[in-house]
Amino acid sequence: MKTIHLALSAMLSLATTNVYADAVTAQKLADKYAAAAKKADSSYAGLSVDDGKAFFNREVIQFKGDVNNPGKAIACASCHTSNPADTGKHIVTGKPIKPLSPMVNAKRFKSMEAVEKNFTKHCNEVVGSDCTAQEKGNYIAYLLTEKTPTKK
Repeated sequence: MKTIHLALSAMLSLATTNVYADAVTAQKLADKYAAAAKKADSSYAGLSVDDGKAFFNREVIQFKGDVNNPGKAIACASCHTSNPADTGKHIVTGKPIKPLSPMVNAKRFKSMEAVEKNFTKHCNEVVGSDCTAQEKGNYIAYLLTEKTPTKK
């Protein structure tokens, strides 16, 4: 019985370490973006969870080249749900999307190169341009606060 408890404790500590490690990586990346934002604008006051949440939920109208048919409003939350700790679903393909929160998805911030590639792709798709360092840092700061999936 003691062996089972030790094995369970070891497995739980490994799982916790993996999530913690990715949260640490995410925080380091957010801090990197905050430093870049401060360098670009000396009045930048630092990471803002509230601004990150507002950015995540901000709807942008995607223009289709015709002012009479501007397209639909989309936001990060359109695919990732209003809670980044939940599993999302792509609004066009219906494909499931793993949670954005590094507190729930231990692989979300495993590679800084992948994070940067996804920011480039999705910022251009959703926002229509590259995201600023300030937006990226605030976005990650917000994701780090979302720890609990919505109960269904």
